[in-house]
Amino acid sequence: MELDDELCLCFHIRKRKVVNFVRIENPHVASQLSECGGAGTGCGWCRPFLKRIFESAKAGVVDDLPSTDSYANGREKYIDAGKGTPPESR
Repeated sequence: MELDDELCLCFHIRKRKVVNFVRIENPHVASQLSECGGAGTGCGWCRPFLKRIFESAKAGVVDDLPSTDSYANGREKYIDAGKGTPPESR
């Protein structure tokens, strides 16, 4: 996943925005990433990936997330399995 790819597909939050939020705001816990445009508060698919970004930043390493296609396909399967409900389109 590249920096300009969407990480939170429900609210169209890009990976770059989350990475910058962690760097600038220095959240104490991963759940505070929800303050970044609501990331992680929709279907829930991106929460483990948000946590990975948070933990990687705290450790001072770069975490490689799945490719954009793999990520989107995983979310589709997640939603189809009834594990999360994306917000209604506006």
